[in-house]
Amino acid sequence: MNEGLIERKLDHIKICLEKDVKSRKSTLFECVHLIHNALPELNLDSIDTSTLFLNHKFSVPILIDAMVGGSPTSLKINENLALAAEEFGIGMVVGSQRAGIYSPSLAETYSIVRKRAPNIFLASNIGAVQLLKGFGKEEAKKCIDMINANAFVIHLNPLQEAIQVGGEPHYEGVINKIYELITQINVPVIVKEVGFGISKEVAIKLEMAGVSAINVSGLGGTSWSAVEYYRALALEDKEKSELGQIFWDWGIPTAVSLIETRKAVKIPIIASGGIRTGLDIAKSLVLGANLIGMALPLLKHAAISKESLISFLRKIVLELKTVMFAVGCNNIKTMKGVRYVITGELAEWLEQ
Repeated sequence: MNEGLIERKLDHIKICLEKDVKSRKSTLFECVHLIHNALPELNLDSIDTSTLFLNHKFSVPILIDAMVGGSPTSLKINENLALAAEEFGIGMVVGSQRAGIYSPSLAETYSIVRKRAPNIFLASNIGAVQLLKGFGKEEAKKCIDMINANAFVIHLNPLQEAIQVGGEPHYEGVINKIYELITQINVPVIVKEVGFGISKEVAIKLEMAGVSAINVSGLGGTSWSAVEYYRALALEDKEKSELGQIFWDWGIPTAVSLIETRKAVKIPIIASGGIRTGLDIAKSLVLGANLIGMALPLLKHAAISKESLISFLRKIVLELKTVMFAVGCNNIKTMKGVRYVITGELAEWLEQ
């Protein structure tokens, strides 16, 4: 087992919890204005937030996005995330499982999720680079079996790999490897970015390759350039730290990525990247998302306690229900028909 991999995962958790890793650019959701309905003709307590995603029922359209696993610190965090997911009837993606494959002693940092959340939608996760290094059907099956996964996530992080000390910026042939894996495993495959966004051109390629859903993971939330900047700084790698600074705010804003991906493909879309409130969730649904991914805010609460995380999620659900009440929607499906206006920088992006 590569000790450097464990150390890197610990560094990432520590940096995300202790440093300011937020993009200085916006998601541009502030440019989306939902039209208020003064006659909603429904009661707040009758609103139904449940939805179906890849044939699995979610009580709320929230996915705890890929974060941790593969280090001793991850165990308690993943346990708290799992307990909250089970209580709220939402889904979860574990962190990259490479460490769990190569070190059986670390597999529990992932498998704890299914133990604590037997009924949730749970997805495995591996980086696209690994597909070019011999990761195939057998390794994917190990990941899936490790957590009894309902889906398999492949994350795209080319820019992060280029900035990361010890990174592997090798992407030639990735789309063919994604296609191959889809034909070899019997669970849906979801492809996600890590915070730099999915363009319409990439979305079309992914749909043609046969992926079941796309997680756009746009600019406006955690900047993995920033995370790698802090790590490079600590390792005294001046070249990489400067790269991290230059690309701190690189990417496609989440709202832009969501809108153009929705126009480009018919498969389900997960909106993530800087989603921080129930209002952000509501706007994502109106713009065409089927599910909403959240990571850093949940990590921060999960690192404190299960109770802190549950309190935060309860607040998010109340915010979502309040928006639905204010626009006159009693279920998630009807959110697709809410009228909205786009202004400012987002309107400028969409004009181009």
